[in-house]
Amino acid sequence: MYWPIGAPRVYSRTPNVALVGQSINSGDGDTLAIRADQAGNETADGRTESSPTSSLEHSEPNVDLLRNLHLNNGSGQQTNALGEPDDPFLDLQISRSGRLFVTITATELTVWQARPVVVLATVIRTQQSRDSYGSNVALSLRPDSAIVVVQTSLGYLVTYSIATEPGAQVYEPRLTTGNSHPSHRQSAGGFNRHGTDERVQWGDEGRGTVIQEVNLRFRMVIKIDAGIACVIAMDEELVVATLKPAAMQCIRWTPDAAGSQTCTQLLSNIGWLPKRSGIAHMFHDRPMNLSTWVGTDGTAYAVQRIKPPNSHPTSSSILFNGYGFHTSIEQGDCAVRAAVNARFSLIAVGCVDGRVCVYTARDYMGNIPLSFTVRPGLSSASLGSMTSLSYSPDGYCLFAGFTQGWQTWSVFGQPGCGSHQADRSGKDVTGESWLTGVQSGTWLAGGTEMLLVTPDDTRLWVMEMARSAVAGCLSSANISRPVIQTTSGFMLCRGYDDFDMASQLADVIPWHHVQIPDAYLTSQWPIKCVVVSSDGRYVAVAGRRGLAHYSVSSGRWKTFVDEKMANGFTVRGGMSWHQHVLIAAVESGRTFEIRLYSREVALDDNLEQHIERLSAPVVVLSRSGDDSLLVYTYENILYHYIISAAADTVKLVLVGQIALHGIVRSPPRVRAISWILPDDQLRDGDPSRDVAVASIFFLVDGKLVLLQPSFTEEEELRYDMRVLAQSVEYYALTRDQAATTAVEPVAVAAPSPNLDAHAHRARLELGLRDSLWIFDGSGMRLWLDVHDLLKTEGYASTEVSQSAVPMPVDFYPLSIAIRKGVLVGIESELLQRRDMDFALFRIVSRAQLFLPQMLRHLLRHETSSAAVQLSQPYQHLPYFSHALEILLHDVLDEEADMAPATEDALLPRVLSFLSSFPDYLDIIVQCTRKTEARSWRTLFAHLPSPRELFEESLQRGLLKTAGGYLLVLHTFEELSSSSEQLIDLLFQAKQQQDWDLCMELARFLMALNGSGETLREALDMADLRLTTDLGRHASVMNNGTSLACPWPRPREAKRAQSPHSHRTRSHGSTGSPSPGTALVNGNGPEPMLEYFPPVV
Repeated sequence: MYWPIGAPRVYSRTPNVALVGQSINSGDGDTLAIRADQAGNETADGRTESSPTSSLEHSEPNVDLLRNLHLNNGSGQQTNALGEPDDPFLDLQISRSGRLFVTITATELTVWQARPVVVLATVIRTQQSRDSYGSNVALSLRPDSAIVVVQTSLGYLVTYSIATEPGAQVYEPRLTTGNSHPSHRQSAGGFNRHGTDERVQWGDEGRGTVIQEVNLRFRMVIKIDAGIACVIAMDEELVVATLKPAAMQCIRWTPDAAGSQTCTQLLSNIGWLPKRSGIAHMFHDRPMNLSTWVGTDGTAYAVQRIKPPNSHPTSSSILFNGYGFHTSIEQGDCAVRAAVNARFSLIAVGCVDGRVCVYTARDYMGNIPLSFTVRPGLSSASLGSMTSLSYSPDGYCLFAGFTQGWQTWSVFGQPGCGSHQADRSGKDVTGESWLTGVQSGTWLAGGTEMLLVTPDDTRLWVMEMARSAVAGCLSSANISRPVIQTTSGFMLCRGYDDFDMASQLADVIPWHHVQIPDAYLTSQWPIKCVVVSSDGRYVAVAGRRGLAHYSVSSGRWKTFVDEKMANGFTVRGGMSWHQHVLIAAVESGRTFEIRLYSREVALDDNLEQHIERLSAPVVVLSRSGDDSLLVYTYENILYHYIISAAADTVKLVLVGQIALHGIVRSPPRVRAISWILPDDQLRDGDPSRDVAVASIFFLVDGKLVLLQPSFTEEEELRYDMRVLAQSVEYYALTRDQAATTAVEPVAVAAPSPNLDAHAHRARLELGLRDSLWIFDGSGMRLWLDVHDLLKTEGYASTEVSQSAVPMPVDFYPLSIAIRKGVLVGIESELLQRRDMDFALFRIVSRAQLFLPQMLRHLLRHETSSAAVQLSQPYQHLPYFSHALEILLHDVLDEEADMAPATEDALLPRVLSFLSSFPDYLDIIVQCTRKTEARSWRTLFAHLPSPRELFEESLQRGLLKTAGGYLLVLHTFEELSSSSEQLIDLLFQAKQQQDWDLCMELARFLMALNGSGETLREALDMADLRLTTDLGRHASVMNNGTSLACPWPRPREAKRAQSPHSHRTRSHGSTGSPSPGTALVNGNGPEPMLEYFPPVV
């Protein structure tokens, strides 16, 4: 998942006045006319050779060009360097490599470099050209960024070629000595052979790659007589959808062997299209070799280009084969945009009403069922029209732009953040147009930045995005130790095992911010992979080439001392840590290896611990257990290695392998792999036999697949495959977590206040050591014991899904804190303040207890004893009673409305379970204070009478708990001002000198009778006196009288204040007050204590 952070950077294409003479004034002199009614007929008007042009060159970086600075003509109107009105951006396209992007206005075409964002070349069309061919309307870019196509308003396509000079640079780099980011700890290494730390500075950007010279050359003008609906540029041809007649034209970039360059097919001749239909939008995805067409009737199609058997297609040749998969029933269902996610085999279709319908592309034969639908939660009038829809390069995030804002979701529908909640009252003053609408948007820097073009704006907005490290490398360590990757560093959740979750979340989860060294970032940006060790001590990063690693304790980086060594390989297949040794799957030239680097020595090819050569690239590698390494390759072979550690060296020993041919159809689609070994094999088995007895988990696209071994009658090994879950974003096996594999199980004992951490961990292992967790976009799901899944061979996938514990969440969970009993995640929060003239996003930590849902599942499907046993490791937590309170509140709130049958009622089992804990009476009364009074009858129908619970509380000395039952007795009309219960409680409060409780009871009596007579009568019976001396006493009655009891001084009161007296988010369900509010005397809500206040 992705989250925006900080404030966006702003750029403009307005050049420096001194560089005006270097712009290209294009007259667009070459024209190629293509007529739709003459398929294959070409006529040339004018010359066909390219006109000579010059490129925009600079000798030094120009800061004015990099930032949002405009020229002003004195009248307040923005102008370009020629003094003409400055036109807003209309469209943008990015190259396949992500290094270049192109923008257009009505008069200009500009080529930019993505990192740093600088203008490389621009073309300003002359007035004569615009009069002849029309102004710019839309833009297409060939995937290799060699040719750019501009669509004009008069039905022309103006093409330009983009050529780069490898040895020429537009900007001259400035080298500075020393660290550009001072720190008390200096990083080690830095591509330096002479002992100095030289870093490249690009103006105020700080980092970047070499800025090469780009030549923009005019090619030709193509006239489309039939009119242009939309255009897509593909590798070999330009595909144009025309209007009258409605047809598809394919224009090759170069003529074929027969000299033909165009071919046309009328839409009426395409059998799978309805008659009289047109095409409004097209999108092509190269990895899947699949295009999506959106028809004018709101239907979406999956289309593939068909190559004719002969080199020269005829008019009867079929050019496209497609299937309609999204049809519109109502006006709001009509499709307007489509995007393809090749990583997860998904197709997203944006509709008129703002919904996004996501389909699963199972094959190329039209088997494209609906997977799920996401809704922005606003009306179509508030959203505006959808203008942009795109997936991040890794497929984990979906971005939708609207004319009135934008919204993001995770790959399977978890809502992210958006701009529609922004306060727009001051937008005219601040100019924050990136919050108010999107004209076009695209992903930069491998997904770590989002480039936005806003309506009627002359600026580009680059929004930095943070993502979970799981998106780059799905490993058990990255899930157990949350890591957030940014464009120039990462954030690590430090002190994860030691801090007290209840108190720390009241402030901020301790995120450790780390900046990647400039030396590595300059040459290897963007960072593609971040991996943390299982103990949280080390972090490794890998960019385009090479790698670097970081020690959390010392704060020191290590990079390759020789730049050639770092540039000699690229990490492909992931990385993992084994203690202080980094295991990396690399590709060097045409060789594929697994390399082991020790953190204790320098990064050097001559100091590698071990090199294991493979015959194919690695798809994914993962750790399993204490010393096992699983490596899955493109050859569809799973290798099992044992990590053997000697005195000073560590090496890999191959002990087994499995060929999975015929089981996994497409190895590159595998995102994660792990396995479960039988306990007897773990204890006494031969490692070479692990591959024959292990049950293997594969995450293929969004499906979690289980392979279970078995033997045929001929003693041949075979695997039975089952799909356990769909739409899985990530999964975690608790057995692979270091927190549960390091301790042997021990017998469960009664909870003790002095129980050490090892005993807690061991007892927890008994309950969740073999649990399986998945996140499917709507919430977490938990299987308490994965062995139950291994035994359910005949179960259908729906039955397997129903055996999981559902845990809905309203944020994106990054990690499962097993020993703390909570799910930890983050969300982005938009910050707008009156003292700032800009808006920004900040990361906010979130946490949610998973104990209530887990215990509820056990009570419904298992026994109370199982729930008690599983809850024992958590009884030492300070918020355990709060978790039980949430459990009771949720069940009561549901059954008070639904009134289930007696045999299906869960509330009696929950109350019986709660009676096993010493805080039972307190939990009951706290729940009554935080629910509506109409639910109390349902609750006490399964409990002793409130009078009995009151008496039991008094006997245990729980005076405040007993005071809570007075409200219940009063609501049930079982309490009077002179009742025995009230007098007994008031008397015992006096005996224990609990004056706060005395005053609460006094307020309660004053609420019953405002005259004060009831209070006087009760005080007389409890042998308490009144005083009118208000010098050091608090006034609690309307008539000015007060209890004669000591009142703490301000300093003492401050000491007595609870550290958890912060308001938190609601944990309750809709229709009743949440556990965050209490009904005091029935007069309204009052803030109550919570263990998880919101984090700022």
